[in-house]
Amino acid sequence: MDLQLKGQRAVVTGGSRGIGFAVGRALAAEGASVALVARSAHQVEEQAALLRSETGADVIGVTADTGDDVSVAAMAEAVRDRLGGTDILVNSAAAMNPGAIPEDALEAEINVKVRGYLRCIRAFAPEMTARGWGRIINVGGLAARQTGSVTGSIRNVAVTAMTKNLADELGPGGVNVVAVHPGATRTRTFAENLDRRAAAMGRNAAELEQQFAASISIGRIVEPHEVAAVVVFLASPLSVAINGEPVNVGGGLKGSIYY
Repeated sequence: MDLQLKGQRAVVTGGSRGIGFAVGRALAAEGASVALVARSAHQVEEQAALLRSETGADVIGVTADTGDDVSVAAMAEAVRDRLGGTDILVNSAAAMNPGAIPEDALEAEINVKVRGYLRCIRAFAPEMTARGWGRIINVGGLAARQTGSVTGSIRNVAVTAMTKNLADELGPGGVNVVAVHPGATRTRTFAENLDRRAAAMGRNAAELEQQFAASISIGRIVEPHEVAAVVVFLASPLSVAINGEPVNVGGGLKGSIYY
């Protein structure tokens, strides 16, 4: 299937690792020009060079802190200078939920995962609406539909609500806005958190992973490239019928019915 992404220009925040990097790789493989955005200049430049080598696509690394207004504005200007504009924005810059984000971290988490997403959208949406086409994908998390972490649930529910409001606002101008909610995903951060939790509980990490997998319909932890495949479809013109909706990409949580 041709996703019609050749020649499109994409920005992926949190793009130097994990799901963000997998999304950047998948977009570049489809022929899109990609700006990977992350706080670490060395790491994001290194990862951009890797994707250029792998795919032959135009991939750049841009340093920014999405928790800061001035930094986001400078990043958006750098992207415009180097890519000529932006057609696709994937917001993925946020700390992974280790399962128990302290409640006193709520403001910092909201600043990055909610206000940070909104900062980036405000930076890029006007040029999308001016051209009459664009795609914005906000990476949230299944904590939006589960208890266990007050902070984790609040920040992801907020991403969902923000997404729907912006979809209604921007949709008539040709810009679709969608939330993607991953569950447990086999990133390096996931593995590190799993090891940490297993050690704290006096358990084996492999056994703890099996416990996670038992709650998932496909019977295993989802891989980053599998999340990226869904995101890349949503970034394409073929996804026009999906707007404002949360799309769960956790492999299917057992026992729950959503309608």
